[in-house]
Formats: sequence, structure tokens, C-alpha cells
Amino acid sequence: MHRPPASPTPPPSPGPSAPGARWWLTPPARLGFVLAVPLFGLVNQYLGFLALIAAIVVIWTDSPWQKGVKVAATIGAMALLGGVLPDPPQDGAAGTVAEADGKGAADGRAADTLASASPSPGGDREPTPRPRPNAVDHRGMRLDEARDRAEAAGFGVDDHNASDDDKSIWMRSNWTVCFQQTGWTSSGTKTIDFGAVQTGAPCPEADGGAVPWPEMPDLVWKTWKTARKEVVALGVPEDHLRADTAYLNDQLPDEGEYDDWRVCATDPVEGADVTLDIRVTLELTDPANGCPEPDREDGDEPNLPDRDDDGDPDYSDPFPGDRDRNSTFPNGLPGGSGSSGSSSGGGGGGDWNCPGTRWC
Repeated sequence: MHRPPASPTPPPSPGPSAPGARWWLTPPARLGFVLAVPLFGLVNQYLGFLALIAAIVVIWTDSPWQKGVKVAATIGAMALLGGVLPDPPQDGAAGTVAEADGKGAADGRAADTLASASPSPGGDREPTPRPRPNAVDHRGMRLDEARDRAEAAGFGVDDHNASDDDKSIWMRSNWTVCFQQTGWTSSGTKTIDFGAVQTGAPCPEADGGAVPWPEMPDLVWKTWKTARKEVVALGVPEDHLRADTAYLNDQLPDEGEYDDWRVCATDPVEGADVTLDIRVTLELTDPANGCPEPDREDGDEPNLPDRDDDGDPDYSDPFPGDRDRNSTFPNGLPGGSGSSGSSSGGGGGGDWNCPGTRWC
């Protein structure tokens, strides 16, 4: 008996992926990676680039798609990202942060406008003005206070050294604002950047320029009283200024009694920058003695004449010719006879022993 052939068994319908399957390599996941590219690109262009790289990886990794489909999907993902990225600036127009404003207007007005690209009816892009964010004038304020005020006004704040020495800013409370610049980020956040110098230093003429420190003036042969005023006027604190003698064996009178003494040399020298925390020394002489000559035999250790070699220069020796008495020991040197009669010839000083000292 003839029997009809049995119908073939239908193939099993595809079921859910095996428990160990990688879900991101399924066709729906690959399509989702491609569509996610423009979404991330709208948030941030860098996130968009990362999403594009991820989409390309899943498109080409273990994909059952034909090569032509893979190429088309890759080009499509790139086109989607390019469609949401912002247009590049034209002819040096505004970037992420505005260019420097310079010192800004003293009345607090907004700075100059920023050029941003916009299409023209003819298809060519021409810069049109875009106003910078308004900001109050913070110049002259302490840097930490200026930052606090700007942040409270909604600015993203940055700061930098406004001088040419590239010194890092530490302790913002010790720095003063000289310049400020405002601008926009690509996401539309307003920004401000402060250029500052150490408090007490003058501001440069332009941001990033040299600090115009005052220079040490020519004070030679000016009186201590006059020279002192000139140095203090440069910004040197009074406790950073001191008087010294131009001659090694000379002594300054009590304070207030050498106002008419004359300046012979200065440290720092004439023309040197008078910077912050500098200490100034003025070397003085009694007008009757004049200043040391540069070609003296004693060179950089000038001494005034002292005939009896008792440590007192002749012009101020209260006991001229008396080796046993001087301004320090008016009644005689220790161990000496103490009599004024011992002044002749340097003898009569007793038999006290002082080898290797200036008294013998």
C-alpha cells in the first residue's frame, strides 16, 4: 500500500538569544548606537565623538551585515554627528573664551563686542557683533574677593599672573586684579578671567607685560633726611630702610643727629628695580669727611685717619693723641693708667697685655 511521503519537519523558530550572548552586538543594539551619536553630540561635541567611535566598533565587530550595509551605517553615523555640531568660527571669530579686554572701562561698562559667525543671504558667512557678558569692574580688588563676586554673579572664573615672570598664583588674598576679560563657552556659559599681580606691585601696561617697578634714584651726596624721603616715596617701608657709615671706622651719631650727613653709596645701586620686600641701605658720611675715593689704597674697606689708633677717627676723637682713652673708655682703657698724661707718644698706658688688638 502506497503511503504519501511525510511532510518535512519545519525548522525551529528563532528564540531569544542564549544567556551568554552579547546584547550590544544584536542588530537593534547596533542601530541604537548609531542613533545615539547625534543625541550625545547635542550635549557635547566630545561625547558625540566618543559615541561615534562606539557605534563604529559595534557596527564592524562580529556583524552579520553585509559590507555595504556596514559602510552605509558608518557614513550615516558620521553624517548624523556632523549635522548637530556647531559651525566653526569664521576669520578668527569668537572661540570658547573671549579675547582679552585689556584694563576695561573704569565706569564698569561692558567690554567690546565679540564677533560670531552667522550666514548671510548670499550664502557667505560674515561676522556679526555678539555682546560680551556684562561684568562690573573688579580692577584694584583683592583677587579672592573678585572671584567670589564673579561666581556669585554666575560667571565661570579663572585667573592668571598678569606679569611676564610666569609666577604661579598662591594665596589669592595676596594678589590684586589688574585686568579682566569676559566671554562665552560653546555651551553658552559666561566666563571671566582675571589677570593679577602681587599686592603692592604696579600693574603692567598690558596683560602679560613687564611690571614697571620704580628704579633706585641717584642719591649720592644728598642728605640722609632728603634721601630717606625719596626712598620711602618709592614704596619702601620705613623699617626696610637703614643707615650705615661709608667708612668702616666711623660711627653714626644718635638717631636724629645725622640728618645732615651725606649719602656716598646705596644698596641697591642706582637704576636697580625697587621690588616688593626689598631692603635698602644708605651709606653716610659726615660732610666734612667727604666720600671714599674709588681708587683708595684700602679699596672696599675705607677708613678715616686715626693717628693714635684707638678706634676713634681723628675728626671725632674726644682725646686726640691719647691712645689709652677714646669715646668708649673716656677714663682709660681696661688695665691702663687712665691718666691723660699718658697720651704723649702713646706711652704710659700701663703694662696691660693686649696683643693682636687694635689698642696696641
